[in-house]
Amino acid sequence: MSGPLLGIRVLDLSRILAGPWCTQALADLGAEVVKVERPRVGDDTRAWGPPFVARPDGTETADSAYFMSANRGKKSITLDIAAPEGQQIARSLAAISDVVIENFKVGDMKRYGLDWASLSALNPGLVYCSITGFGQTGPYSERAGYDFMIQAMGGLMSVTGERDELPGGGPQKCGVPIADMMTGMYSAFAIAAALYERRSSGLGQYVDMSLLDTQVSWLANQNLNYLVSGQLPRRWGNAHPNLAPYQAFPTRDGSLILAIGNDRQFRRFCDVAGLAALGDDQRFVDNRARLAHRDELVALVAAAMRARSTDEWIEALEAVGVPCGPINTLDRVFADPQVVHRGLRMDLPHAAAGKVPQVANPIRYSRTAIEYGDAPPVLGQHTDQVLGELLGLDSGRIAELRRTGIV
Repeated sequence: MSGPLLGIRVLDLSRILAGPWCTQALADLGAEVVKVERPRVGDDTRAWGPPFVARPDGTETADSAYFMSANRGKKSITLDIAAPEGQQIARSLAAISDVVIENFKVGDMKRYGLDWASLSALNPGLVYCSITGFGQTGPYSERAGYDFMIQAMGGLMSVTGERDELPGGGPQKCGVPIADMMTGMYSAFAIAAALYERRSSGLGQYVDMSLLDTQVSWLANQNLNYLVSGQLPRRWGNAHPNLAPYQAFPTRDGSLILAIGNDRQFRRFCDVAGLAALGDDQRFVDNRARLAHRDELVALVAAAMRARSTDEWIEALEAVGVPCGPINTLDRVFADPQVVHRGLRMDLPHAAAGKVPQVANPIRYSRTAIEYGDAPPVLGQHTDQVLGELLGLDSGRIAELRRTGIV
């Protein structure tokens, strides 16, 4: 294996999604990730199915597709960190690791002697990342945080969904647990930066990551629209708060996303659509005017869009540089020639299933290309290897730990 993080070891005490999404990214970039799971049970998401991954004979494994989405390239060991012996093993692993990541409730790691203060005393170069719903400080720090509620509390659902006055209007969550995933991505970025800083200082540091902080921070233009204007953003469904026409339109046989980003593109669209007069209409002459007369414009564009099929519109609009695209279901996504060319769907060898499908990391390096080793591990697949090779425990000692339920 290679990658820019080759030689970095991560002790992963996290589970569910935000932490595992972070450590999968680190593993993709070459880090050695040792995933610690509860004996006999493992990461909760192993059971979050169906669907479950199937063996070559068609029978189901114990691992869900959900688990497979966030745990590629890791070594799984089982360890009871609630037991003193398990805590000592975790401390020994932390002492020879570069990174520890956990997403337990505030204070839990201190009870186990696995908190930042305890582990950094053993390993001053350690980068320690905690992921919680609300962070380590503040009035909500003791609360548990879950993606759905964070999407609501952090403002995302207030700007996601159809307009209240239209059928189906009301707040909606995203179709994927985006607060978890974005926190995982920010955590990976924070860890990589802390490792870079360590090269000059020689010291690790503590990284306090919060789902709510992340959710609020990445609302981007919606945040600034509110902070600059004092006006609360509203839900626009598939429309854009700052651009028009920029939304989904019905065609003769389906739907099309039209993404007009400037006045030049608007005039090109009007020429193709047989609406050339709209390009000089003072109601639509620039984006400010188009936003002021959004409903009138959308009605005119929608009527024109129904005259052709989705494919006909794409061919005509792409020819003049007007951004547009189909609304693909996942079968069409993975059959799309561009997606196929970029190799986003791949298979990796799996200990129980033979091989399992995966989706590639979107990062493309020119020199340190991402290499993929194994698929997500079966529960405890690497316990003996890690305890033996990294900590020097012999087979008899490992067997005793297994007999007593520590691993």
